[in-house]
Amino acid sequence: MTAELVRGQNHTLPQTHLEVRISAGTPVVAGATLGDEHGTVRGTEWIAHPGAPQLPGLEVSRQAAAEHRLAVDLDALPGTVHRVTVLLALPTQSGGPTRFGAVASPFVAVTGLDGTEIATFTLTGLDTESAVAALELYRRQGAWKVRAVGQGYAGGLAAMLADQGLGAEADTLARSIQEAVAAGLARSVAPPPPRTPEGDRVRQAGGAAAAQGGGRPRTAPEPPRPDPARPDEPATPAGTPVTPTPAPGPAAPAGGPIDYAHPRRQSTAPPPPPPAAPPAEPGRPATPVAGDATGWSMDERLYNQVWGMFEDLARATAAYRSAVDFAESRMDQELERTLSDPRSRIGGAGDRARAEARAKRDELTSRAREALDRDLAQLAAEAAVVEPALPAAYAGWDNPVWHGYRVPMEIPMALRIGDLHLPEDTALRIPLLVRLPLERGIWIDSGRTASEAAALTDSDQLRRLAVETAVLHAARLLAVYPPGEFSVHVIDPAGSAAAALAPLTGSGVLASPPGSGPGGVSEVLARLTRRVDLVQMAIRAGAADSLPPDLDPAEQLLIVNDFPHGFDDRAVTQLRYLADEGPSVGVHLLMVADREDAAGFGPVLDPLWRSLLRITPVADDHLADPWVGHAWTYEPPRTPPGSRVLDQVLAQVASARRTGGR
Repeated sequence: MTAELVRGQNHTLPQTHLEVRISAGTPVVAGATLGDEHGTVRGTEWIAHPGAPQLPGLEVSRQAAAEHRLAVDLDALPGTVHRVTVLLALPTQSGGPTRFGAVASPFVAVTGLDGTEIATFTLTGLDTESAVAALELYRRQGAWKVRAVGQGYAGGLAAMLADQGLGAEADTLARSIQEAVAAGLARSVAPPPPRTPEGDRVRQAGGAAAAQGGGRPRTAPEPPRPDPARPDEPATPAGTPVTPTPAPGPAAPAGGPIDYAHPRRQSTAPPPPPPAAPPAEPGRPATPVAGDATGWSMDERLYNQVWGMFEDLARATAAYRSAVDFAESRMDQELERTLSDPRSRIGGAGDRARAEARAKRDELTSRAREALDRDLAQLAAEAAVVEPALPAAYAGWDNPVWHGYRVPMEIPMALRIGDLHLPEDTALRIPLLVRLPLERGIWIDSGRTASEAAALTDSDQLRRLAVETAVLHAARLLAVYPPGEFSVHVIDPAGSAAAALAPLTGSGVLASPPGSGPGGVSEVLARLTRRVDLVQMAIRAGAADSLPPDLDPAEQLLIVNDFPHGFDDRAVTQLRYLADEGPSVGVHLLMVADREDAAGFGPVLDPLWRSLLRITPVADDHLADPWVGHAWTYEPPRTPPGSRVLDQVLAQVASARRTGGR
């Protein structure tokens, strides 16, 4: 039976191989400290954190995430360790909440390796604290116990580390942890929408399920409310501010949750039930069905289903890797005990013990792989039915849906920007979807130092691939928005990307010719900066109808190639302004740049890099999921060789722009 702890309560741990699962309403930093018999942390080497995630018997996540799984092997801890304290902190450089009182109460569960909960604790009553000691595992009279702590610190991570005995090193270590987290935030996949009371996915199948985390179900978003004063207007999601741009997306108040209601949904009736799967034969998993998740429309169901597949694969793989690590750890411990016994050196006892330890390791690993293979097979079957059913916004460029493409009249929920896979099954690809309207821009890293894969690619080819990737992203954005509701601008200071930009320039879908030279760069930046200023002033004054008639109210995307070449200090300042203030009023950046080239600007550009989602023009394992922090291989979008699908789609977009969608 699970023990639901309150602050100060303890519970005996029945086993020593554990996981600590953390679920929060926002990305948090998770770490752990080791304490001696007095609870004192003897030095920085006794702390596991994103910058140094592994200690003997302890492993924590490498980045901030909404959910974490910390691995703990109490038998493998040094003999001088008597206490393990699990720490949580809010990232200081993410632009998110700065106090736990502004987010949902974090939930912590101590579980066995099979996911069975031993003890849980909900950290309620937090307010101004930005760091908290959640719980501690401690040794008492030869037995291990868990205690719910919930001690918060308004002084943040540094105050918490100092309280545990770290002393003068606390400030320095706290800064280094936050810097490591900031470096990882830009390479992380955004967390999925909040869970509904029924869970992320309403399964009609009873097949092998992936290992699930210990998080609680979260509250579903409030349905949209029509404006009673304007019954002819489409319903607006609760909490969505009115902006002068058409079809504004869901917005969140400072420090509050994001409203994930569909911006175009006009019905307040409950969503219809997902389609039922055909009945399964006894002992066999049910046949997967496209759209078997909850949602108000088929697009929303498919979106939730793709996120569910991503989460299932992440957690199934985490369970497999955890089981393999446990098998290796158990074998090492058995071999160590055998070799430390002098009697094992007589006769063949030592050889037999080693063979038995390896056999147990192989058996555990084999069983874990069998369970993973069952989950992978089920997910592969699901992907096979989901991929053909995806709408154009979610589909790959090789999907036949593009051959029947028509310019839409509504903005979709999300956009596909590539695929993700893990090394356990490279053939199983999960679409990487981002919500629309965009909440952050994109940086396509064209440098050879960005990754191992990039280092093996010729510099000129890498730059060309980076611009081609940017063109595909821009083309898809233009294709999924209604006519006139999305505009694309380009800055190409030296004109080096003319060939790669040809699909956009040749089709006539750009808002204006690419800006080149100092004058062109200055003109494009000045135009977009003016738009941001005017829209912000109109919103603050409540005078959206007073905007100048020459101002384009559509969502804007600025592609910047070969940054920082051709940029002076003023242009860099304007670009940072657009990155900081633009997304809230519909102006987004798509940077094609090598960060090494911008090193001369020093830390002035760090906020710019951190605000963008970093992807690569070649396949590389640099993105992390928000649950367990796996390194996922990102595959950028590509059109099939010899295909004319991109030109055909852009031709339809250009035609719709000229005719106003008629």
